[in-house]
Amino acid sequence: MITIERAESNYVNPLVRFVTEDAIALLLNIPVTEIKEIRCWPNVILVIAEHLVRFVSYADLPPILEAAPPTNQDILTWRKRWRKQKTHKAPEFWKEFYSQKFRQANSSAQLYAWGRLINILKFAFSHERLESLRNVFRTCRTLLTSPVSHLKNSKILA
Repeated sequence: MITIERAESNYVNPLVRFVTEDAIALLLNIPVTEIKEIRCWPNVILVIAEHLVRFVSYADLPPILEAAPPTNQDILTWRKRWRKQKTHKAPEFWKEFYSQKFRQANSSAQLYAWGRLINILKFAFSHERLESLRNVFRTCRTLLTSPVSHLKNSKILA
């Protein structure tokens, strides 16, 4: 359950639209089922899981299709976070998150929508991570566009 608490402030962090249980579970390396509560405060997210209580920065979470596209202000927030961490690029977790989203795509349209989002965010990835994402995209595109009769003979379904 994701809750937004507005105790004394009416301010809502603009990156709150990217908060999902899937992203937080992957970031914290825990199953989604272990998450009991996610509290979205103005400047930080509190995650309460079965054996874990952790604060998470909004800037650690990647953008998703279900929300409005990233704005210039969002990009500045991420870059500031990465500069502070001395990485200057999105964390490895983002690559894993988007690889997972490519694999979960139910249609070519959904896969291409995730691909367009990655195209907006390509500045955030190193060349190696971007190539890795492109390879996953190509593999998923091939699987989604292949006729079912062709897949019956492949080792994928065996």
